[in-house]
Parts: sequence; C-alpha cells; structure tokens
Amino acid sequence: MGALKYAVVGVVVAVVVVIALALLLPTLHRAPVHYVGSPSGYEAFVPNGQTINYNGQTDPVGDLILNNNGTTIQNVVWDGQYAGTIIQNHNQIVQLNDEWVGRTDPVNNQPYVPLQDFYVIKGQVPIENVTINGQTYYVIDANNINPADIAGFFTYWRWINNFVTAINTPGVIPAGLPGNSPVFQWENLTGTVAYETMSLGPRIRGFDGGIVLILPNGTIVSYGAGTPSGSALFNFTTPQYVLWSNGTIIPLP
Repeated sequence: MGALKYAVVGVVVAVVVVIALALLLPTLHRAPVHYVGSPSGYEAFVPNGQTINYNGQTDPVGDLILNNNGTTIQNVVWDGQYAGTIIQNHNQIVQLNDEWVGRTDPVNNQPYVPLQDFYVIKGQVPIENVTINGQTYYVIDANNINPADIAGFFTYWRWINNFVTAINTPGVIPAGLPGNSPVFQWENLTGTVAYETMSLGPRIRGFDGGIVLILPNGTIVSYGAGTPSGSALFNFTTPQYVLWSNGTIIPLP
C-alpha cells in the first residue's frame, strides 16, 4: 500500500511539473507546410538583423520577396540549413557598412552606400505559419530545399527588389567586370555599387563582387555573390560572360 501511495504522489508531482513548464514556455501553434512562389522563378530571403529561437536553434528573421511583382512577406524565419551562415554573413555586412558607408569611392568619387545580403531560392519555397505568443511568423523549412537551389548575394539595399525582378527576366545575362571596366568610373549608383562590391566583397568570407546583371533593355544591376553557392544558380554566382570596356559581352572560353 505504501509503495502505491508513493507511486501516485510521484505521478501527481510529474503532472504538476509538466503543467508548470507548459505555462512558462512560449505557446506555439503550427500550420501545415505550404509552398509560395513559382516553380520556375527565383525568390529572395532578406535578413533584417533580428533573430529568434526556434526549434532549439537561433534563426534569422527577415522578408521573403516573391517573383511575382515583388510581393513581400514579412516576419519570415529561415529555419534549417544555412541559418548560422546567414546570421554570420549579415553581421559581416553590417560591420562593413558601419566602417565604409559615407567614405568616398576612390574611382568615381561618389560616397559608398549601404550593402545588404540576401539569399535566392530557385523554385517554390516551403513555409509554415507559426504563432508564438500571439505573433505570426512564416517559417521557411530550409531543410526541405535542395542545397543546389540556394545561393547568397549582396547589393545596394534599395536594389534587392530590382535584382529579384532582373533575375526573373527572360534573357537577362550575368557578367563579370574586368578590372579596367569603365562601369567602375560611372558617377552613379551602378558604378559605385560595382566597385564597392568588388573591393569589399572579399572582406566577407566566401563572397566576391564586381558582377552585373544585364537586362535585355540594357539596364545594369551591380551585385556580388557568395556562400551558400548552389549549383542551380552557378551562372549568377560565377558568371560565364565578361562585359568588356567596349560594351561587348564575351563568353568565357
């Protein structure tokens, strides 16, 4: 009888502890995973510097820009592969901005501008709606994305929507700039960002710059690329064309 009494007391204590923990821990409500974006398009996750503890790990928070007219989803959490890499990359970008923004570009004599990292996903993005203590987040289930379909980029922070539009434009050509390219001397944001990404990119682990997207109408978007570097986006992270000083686009041998 004594043993039974202690067993009952033990069960009651365990139940009380579980209830107490449930009251202390954040309330979490999850919806089924669904997919956003186009199967043939490119979407972009843009970290904003905030993080959240989710599934026992620290995840970056930001926006998800879809390929259809720049539709943006806010309060997005990147959970799974590359979460730590994204946080590290973003912190390095912030440090570079703190150090360099406002200085003068020595080539075109224009002030450096703030850069921003972002992460392009080829195809649809798996997300689930998660409510934590009344706040709704949209969690990217990154472990369910093929690593080949994820790549990191950076450019002037106001140009990220332009980049997403450009990379989804049929006929767009990514090209590297040679060191003597006149683009670096242009006294506008295109020239500034081209030189800034080329000169500062190597200061971010795994990143390089001095790349441009050339749209069919001749518009140029300057950017850089880095880690992660999925093979499905190889043409954009490691361009197979060079934009020469005379404006000719030459394929690499």
